[in-house]
Amino acid sequence: MNDTNPLFTEKPFTYKKLKDKTAEIRLRGKPVAVLSGKDYNKFERVLAMDNVFELQLFLSKTTGLQ
Repeated sequence: MNDTNPLFTEKPFTYKKLKDKTAEIRLRGKPVAVLSGKDYNKFERVLAMDNVFELQLFLSKTTGLQ
């Protein structure tokens, strides 16, 4: 794996679970997206894997940001 990838070093994405099966995604503290429906279900599966890098990668792909 490439250790120079920012997802390894700084973990820029965070999340907050909201009511009604939604989650707010933040990039460096600023809200960038709200997941619901199918995206939220995928998010739950990635969280269940308990892998920080996979979570960062999923949030990056879902939001289209890096």
